[in-house]
Amino acid sequence: MTLAPAALLSILAGAAPAEEPYFHTFSIAAFDPATGEVGVAVTTRNPCVGNGVPWVRAGVGAVATQASTRTEYGSEILDAMASGTTAEKALEQALSEDDRAAHRQIGVIGPAAGSAQHTGFETRYWSGHRAGPHYVTQGNLLVGAEVLDAVARTFEASEGSGRHLADRLISALEAGSAEGGDARKGRSQSAAVIVADAREGHSQRLDGISTNVNVCEHPEPVAELRRVYDAVSQSLGFRVLQQFSGRDVLQLRIMLQALGYLPNGEQSSDEAEEAAAYTPELALSVDSFRKAEGLSTPESGSPSGLVDRDTVERLWARLEASGKAASVRERIRELTAVTR
Repeated sequence: MTLAPAALLSILAGAAPAEEPYFHTFSIAAFDPATGEVGVAVTTRNPCVGNGVPWVRAGVGAVATQASTRTEYGSEILDAMASGTTAEKALEQALSEDDRAAHRQIGVIGPAAGSAQHTGFETRYWSGHRAGPHYVTQGNLLVGAEVLDAVARTFEASEGSGRHLADRLISALEAGSAEGGDARKGRSQSAAVIVADAREGHSQRLDGISTNVNVCEHPEPVAELRRVYDAVSQSLGFRVLQQFSGRDVLQLRIMLQALGYLPNGEQSSDEAEEAAAYTPELALSVDSFRKAEGLSTPESGSPSGLVDRDTVERLWARLEASGKAASVRERIRELTAVTR
C-alpha cells in the first residue's frame, strides 16, 4: 500500500489522516554522548517521509516509526521516556496496546533511556534492524541486510570525530543508499534529518531543534539532503571558491570608471589582463554604486562586491542617462578583443 494523496495532504495540513501512511524505508536514530544531541535520518520511496517517521526531543531521545507508521508513537514514547521510563519499557507498553504491532517497525533511543527496537513479522521483506551503543538503525522493503550493515558501519566509524550529529547521520544514509537502499524503483523519493540539542545557545528554537531538513520529493533525495545541509551549514566544498578575473570584470571596471566610482584609468591592451582581476578596490566601488542606487549592500546583509542582474541593468541605465553608453561599449570592444 502506498501513501494516498488524501492522507499525504492531511499530514501536510496537520490533520489526522484517514488511514495510516506506510513508509517502507530505512532510518537511523542516534545520540552523541559528547554533545547530548539526539536525531533521526531517514529516506524512502514515498514523498515527505520527514512528516511521519522522525521524532526527536532535546535531552530525551529520538524515535523512528515506520512500515505501517503510527505517528502517535513519536510523542507517546518520548513522553514516557521524559518521565523516566526506559526506551525498552516505553516501546513495550506502546506495542502491547496496538493490534497492528505486527505491521510496525520502530527504533527508539535516548542518552539516559537506552535503546529499543521492534520489527513486526508482517513488515515487508527484507526487513530487520541493527543497534550499537549510541544508535539504532532499521529498515523494511530493502534490497538486503547489507543496507543496514553499511549504515551501522559508517555511523560507528564517525564516532568521536567531532562532526555534528546531523552530518554523521546523513553520511550513514549515504552509505545505505549506496548499497541499494529501498528495493523499489521508479517511485517518488524523499529524505529527512532532524536533530535536537539541549545545550544552551546551540539552537534558535525553544524546543532545541538545531537541524531540520525535509526533502519532500527529489530524484536523488539523500544527495539533495547532503547538498542542502552542507549549503546551510556552509561546509567547505558546498560551493566553488575562486578569485574572479575575466572580461566581464574588465567591463565592470570600465563602466564604474565612466560613472566616476573608480579613478579614470585608460588601460592599454597590455594592461587589460591585470585590469580584469576582481580586486578589493573594485568590490568597494560596486558597493558604493549599489548604495547610491538603493540596492542592498553589506550593511544590509548582502555580500561585498555583489554584481547581479539588477546591478548590471542599473549600470547600463546610468550610462545611457549620462550619454556615455556608446563610448563605454566601444572601449569594452577594444579591450576585450585582445584578451580572448
